[in-house]
Amino acid sequence: MITHNRREQLLEMLERMTSLPDAAPIVLVDNASTDGTADAVERRFPEVRVLRSRRNLGAVARNVAVREVKTPYVAFCDDDTCWQPGALTRAAEQLDRYPDLGVVTGRCLVEPGLAEDPITPELRHSPVPGPDWLPGPALLGVMAGLSAVRVRAFTDVGGFSERLWLGGEEELFALDLAARGWWMCWDETMVIHHAPSTVRDPRRRRQLGIRNTLWTLWLRRPFRSVLRRMVTVLRSAPLDRATASAVVEAVRGLPWVLRNREVVPAEVERGLVLLEDSQRKSVARRYVG
Repeated sequence: MITHNRREQLLEMLERMTSLPDAAPIVLVDNASTDGTADAVERRFPEVRVLRSRRNLGAVARNVAVREVKTPYVAFCDDDTCWQPGALTRAAEQLDRYPDLGVVTGRCLVEPGLAEDPITPELRHSPVPGPDWLPGPALLGVMAGLSAVRVRAFTDVGGFSERLWLGGEEELFALDLAARGWWMCWDETMVIHHAPSTVRDPRRRRQLGIRNTLWTLWLRRPFRSVLRRMVTVLRSAPLDRATASAVVEAVRGLPWVLRNREVVPAEVERGLVLLEDSQRKSVARRYVG
């Protein structure tokens, strides 16, 4: 788990996670919270291992946590998500059964009404071709807080990018997994609840999401796909200062992008092209925060 200045919601989620019938050991990385998060967790949940970061590492805090685990798999959980009874067991069973499966992503229900997350249709009806043995629809993108990952696959790609930090960081991670031959799939029976936190800066998250999406495009897609997808991404965002700032920030990173550009294999790119229609119509992918 990773957290930053969401003490009360985190404590509620930890209460639920530690009470699961199939509860697993928890490693929590506190991203330099100033609200007493780490102290509160250590007092109330002594069984949780707390790692205190001196600065906010964003999603890269997951890399820190994975380096500490001794198990072959790790389930990611945000401070506003909670895995449901049996979901952790199901994830471990799938990863046990299929050694080429790098990530299994679950079904997200949004509290309090438990409606499916808007991205669910994209996962359930993913058009990405996969092998016959795959136990669910093949994916080329995951949601970290809903996913269990094979540690060997995670370390194979170096975890999450320090440069992307947070906001759509999973896309580059997933493409690098696919490029190295790891499969990802969705499992409808693996359920995770999400109680979206109100403690966030939606405009900054939108900026990071746009910036990171552009960087991922430039890093891993052929130029013809880059141009096509850029139009779709930018049309989905408001024409305002926040969007303009995101584009400027992305352009400033071009030297780093060009040094690290490595286009995905042709078979991965074919899958990404097949996804474009559902992504273009997706409500979940509109940058409106």
